[in-house]
Amino acid sequence: MGVIIVAKKERTIMLIDMQSFYASVEKAKMPQYKNKPLAVAGDPARRSGIILAACPLAKAKGVSTAEPLWQSLQKCPELIIVRPHMQEYIEVSTQIMSIIEEFTDLVEPYSIDELFCDVTGTLHLFGNDPIDLARQIQDKIYNETGVYARAGISTNKVMSKLCCDMIAKKIEGGVFFLKKEELHEHIGDKPIRDMWGIGSRMEKHLWKMGIRTIRQLANTPLSKLRNKWGVNGEVIWRVANGLDDSPVTINTHSVQKDIGNGMTLPRDYTEQWEIDVVIQDICTEVCRRARKKGLMGSVVTMSLSGADFDHPTGFSRQVKLQDPTNITVDVCKIAKQIFRQHWDGQPVRRVGISLSNLSNAETYQLSLFDDQEQKRAVDKVMDDIKDRFGDIAILRASSITSAGQAIDRSNKIGGHYK
Repeated sequence: MGVIIVAKKERTIMLIDMQSFYASVEKAKMPQYKNKPLAVAGDPARRSGIILAACPLAKAKGVSTAEPLWQSLQKCPELIIVRPHMQEYIEVSTQIMSIIEEFTDLVEPYSIDELFCDVTGTLHLFGNDPIDLARQIQDKIYNETGVYARAGISTNKVMSKLCCDMIAKKIEGGVFFLKKEELHEHIGDKPIRDMWGIGSRMEKHLWKMGIRTIRQLANTPLSKLRNKWGVNGEVIWRVANGLDDSPVTINTHSVQKDIGNGMTLPRDYTEQWEIDVVIQDICTEVCRRARKKGLMGSVVTMSLSGADFDHPTGFSRQVKLQDPTNITVDVCKIAKQIFRQHWDGQPVRRVGISLSNLSNAETYQLSLFDDQEQKRAVDKVMDDIKDRFGDIAILRASSITSAGQAIDRSNKIGGHYK
């Protein structure tokens, strides 16, 4: 009997990216600004007064993401400034995902404005032309949301991401199909800093090795990169060579690894009591989220950082607990212990706390020497009040001091106004 060999079908993967997403959502709901430069920015009265997103008209005037608002206004005095509305962006992102799911069930969110989709199994239903299918998706997204999408198409996720970032975003029409054998023809001579996954620090290290282009990185012996950076060296080598076997997975982000929260403070905090208040506010929110999800954590991670990015200060440390917990006072106690042990007294601009190594909250260790049930009862009462009457219906007294951030944060999602 003869052996039948079935060739593996080459995949068709797209990375769909939304142009200037936050700004596009704002302009879609305010047509009077269609032909005017617009940017989404944080509150000018606070440290978050930076550009979060700028429309193409604003970018043409020199406005760029992450620059201070005052600099943008110097470049473009007529710039229209809109505060972020995170809940709306989340809703539009969810709507866009639903649109793409009309073309394939294999859709994986990469960020709020980027999604991978695998159309290998459904391409024949829409004409068998991946570029035409991308334009169908592009048109439907624009017609239903007013947001302009770009699409990088290739045979795997890394290739489609490189294609979108380095080619599709820069051409008229916003759609490009990058074949594996043509990878370095299109991007090989691009500087390594343009490649997905290369930050400024890695760029400096690669320059010292004489590696300045993506092609040079791709041609560097893998052993040399592994010896220097271990698995990270292999990762950047694989990206430079367009190698990626990972599937587009609909449940990629469904398994939660940690529950955390962080906040950038409106000014430098220099007093211990001020930072204690912030730690309390963050722990309250983190533990409440954990309880809502029915989870506990057995690792508490605490991080601090200063405002000077050129001369970074701060730390990130974690403590493994004997038993998992989601009790606010217990997590707060550990976080404050980490803070006191590792803080060097330098001004603090950002604080972050997370619970990880998560487990089901329905199973926990009873203790004869610590009244855990009373603590859980207190947390439950506070959670119930907040659920019924709002996040600031009940607060610890420290939260209403000059250092407290709970009231301001209650009006925001992800650090930005709802």
